Amino acid sequence: MSAYQEHTDQTLVTLLKQSDQIAYTEIYNRYIKLLYTFALKRLSNEQEVEDLLHEIFMSLWNKRAELNDKQALAPYLYNAIRYQIINIYSKRKLSARYLDSFNQFLLNEYHVDETDHLTRHKELSTLIEKEIEALPQKMREVFNLSRKSGYSRKQIAEELDISEETVKSHMHHALKILKRKLGTFALLFCL
Repeated sequence: MSAYQEHTDQTLVTLLKQSDQIAYTEIYNRYIKLLYTFALKRLSNEQEVEDLLHEIFMSLWNKRAELNDKQALAPYLYNAIRYQIINIYSKRKLSARYLDSFNQFLLNEYHVDETDHLTRHKELSTLIEKEIEALPQKMREVFNLSRKSGYSRKQIAEELDISEETVKSHMHHALKILKRKLGTFALLFCL
């Protein structure tokens, strides 16, 4: 492993393109703290930063064959993280606009009476609960501990005796399934 620490970024990229896992690990170890600090200053949410870095390094591994041997690694990784941060900000703005629009709809335009609102909310909550119950057992347990009990990844991992990466994977898949079945708006409104 120590020989890899002496390699240049370009050499590591060449090895990575050949599916060298040790080169990948060296790249990860070389850049993870720098990228974490960079992203945390911009997002101020550790969980969001960890998710972002997980996605970037997964993408690096998955797209290793497409990498350019001549391209500098640091700018490549920093550009990838900047792009993801911009996407997060865009999603936040879009979500805020949807929620503002929905609140405006409820409050100003149609003056929905409280009974109708509670009935719709209850129906939506029932639908969400039904879809959560349809998740595979372990995924459902992780989801409920996270969203309903407010457990951190580490607490869930300890509670269920699984790794934090497995917890993260279950949450990612659960949200993806629920988003597909219920739509983003329903998840934002009720969860």
